[in-house]
Amino acid sequence: MPSMDSMRVRHRFELVGIVQGVGFRPFVYRLAQRFRLAGYVRNHSRGVTIEVEGPPDSLEQFAQALQREQPPAAVIDAVDRRSVDVQHASDFVIVASDAESQQSTPASPDLATCDDCLREFFDRSD
Repeated sequence: MPSMDSMRVRHRFELVGIVQGVGFRPFVYRLAQRFRLAGYVRNHSRGVTIEVEGPPDSLEQFAQALQREQPPAAVIDAVDRRSVDVQHASDFVIVASDAESQQSTPASPDLATCDDCLREFFDRSD
């Protein structure tokens, strides 16, 4: 019988496009929670880095949902996905942006606050 470690994989996703200022990191966090994955999401100068680990089938479901369910104002121009070493992480976190992340990041257009954001804003438990 395979060990729990052999059934766990970790992938890094580098996303380029309009993925900042559109609720992308909270969206990724919710996906990771839904699929019970550990890891992190972080903004950087070209877009967003996501690392997730867990069972292979959960990572596949996460990857599909990432493309299918992205926030309405997000535009993903490119995705680079690769396997990385398992870190044995136990939770998923939103990491603070890199200091240079605001220097050359594509800007999102001015938008009205979306219904999900308003709901989260007024929900004290969220």
